[in-house]
Amino acid sequence: MIRHIIAAIATILALWAMFFMYRLDQEADRFGQIHKIIEETKMEVKIEKHPEAVQPIEEPESIQQAPNGEAKKKEDEIQKQLKALKERAGNVMAFKVSPLYKQKCSSCHGVNGEGIIGPRLIGKSPDEVLQALHDFKSGKRKNYVMYGLLSKMNEQQLEDLAKEIGTFEQKLKASQQ
Repeated sequence: MIRHIIAAIATILALWAMFFMYRLDQEADRFGQIHKIIEETKMEVKIEKHPEAVQPIEEPESIQQAPNGEAKKKEDEIQKQLKALKERAGNVMAFKVSPLYKQKCSSCHGVNGEGIIGPRLIGKSPDEVLQALHDFKSGKRKNYVMYGLLSKMNEQQLEDLAKEIGTFEQKLKASQQ
């Protein structure tokens, strides 16, 4: 009798272990698919150097060596240079975009939809963008990153994004004139 109970327990444990391994295999496959998607969507990013964007800033040690009046002037000058650098870094976009676009889209599609990791959005119509957003959110189009970003967005936010992205081409042309 005890042998039957031990055999039953061993069988149950073996079945549980097989189920557990099956679930681990599913997770491994899911991570493999995510890795494949990331590899397929990799893009080469061209970085252009703008000599006017980098201004040499004096070392802080030079402030300590100067007399008090000069130290204050040098410190003010450094603060002005830092402020100018921060403003340039914050204004690298050709036109302004909404906070929603900045938060949800810009890291992959670029600050103006020119495409980085994700595809280029400039030139897409609002209807085309909205349909793509719905397809990603519903799972009709598979992309775990897009699904994760869109899953908690409401319909109004999706429509706002689609309308905004639909205006990117006009805004880009206007900013280049």
